[in-house]
Amino acid sequence: MFVTTAYALSATAAETDATKPATDAMHTEIGVPAKVEHEAFPPFDPSHFPSQLLWLAITFGIFYYLVSKMISPRIGGIIAAREGRIAGDLSEAKRMKDEADAAVAKYEAELYEARAKAQAIAREAGDEAKAKADAERSKLEGDLSKKIAEAEASIAGIKNKALAEVNTVAEDTAAEIVEALAGITVNKADAASAVAAAKG
Repeated sequence: MFVTTAYALSATAAETDATKPATDAMHTEIGVPAKVEHEAFPPFDPSHFPSQLLWLAITFGIFYYLVSKMISPRIGGIIAAREGRIAGDLSEAKRMKDEADAAVAKYEAELYEARAKAQAIAREAGDEAKAKADAERSKLEGDLSKKIAEAEASIAGIKNKALAEVNTVAEDTAAEIVEALAGITVNKADAASAVAAAKG
C-alpha cells in the first residue's frame, strides 16, 4: 500500500494531539474540545497533485499497454473471424439461392415439356381413337350394307318363290273349283292361262 505525504502528516498530527495533556484540549468548564485547524482533503490538496499525476500516468500507461497488446488484438481477431464467417454464410446462402433458382427453372421447364407431351399424346390418342372409330364405323356400315343387300336378295327370292307357289296354288284351286262347280276336268295349262288372264 502506498503512503502519501498528506496521510503521513495527518497521522503525525493525530499522534501529537493524543499526547497533549487533557487540560490543553479544554477551554471551558463543561469540557468542549479546543478548535483544531484542519488541512485540505488529501486528494484535493495541490501539494499532492504531482504524485497523483505520476500514478495516473503510470496506471494509464499500463492499462493502455494491456488494451493495445492483449485485449485489442483478441477483439480484432474475434471481429475478423465473425466477419469471415458472416461472409462465408452469405456466399453459401447466395450459392444455395442460385441452386434453388436453377432447380425451380429446371422444374418449370420439365413441367412445361411434360404438359406439351401430355397434350401431344392426348391429341394423338384422340386422333387415333377417331380414326379407329371411323374405320370401325366404315366396316360396320359395309357389313350392314352387305347384310341389307343379302336380306333384300333373300326377301326377293322368298317373294318370287311365294309368288310362284301362289300361282301354283291358284291354278290348282281354280281347277278344283271348276271341276267342283261344272264337273269339268281342267288341265294345268288351261288353269295357268286362266290365272294369268285374271291377274293381267
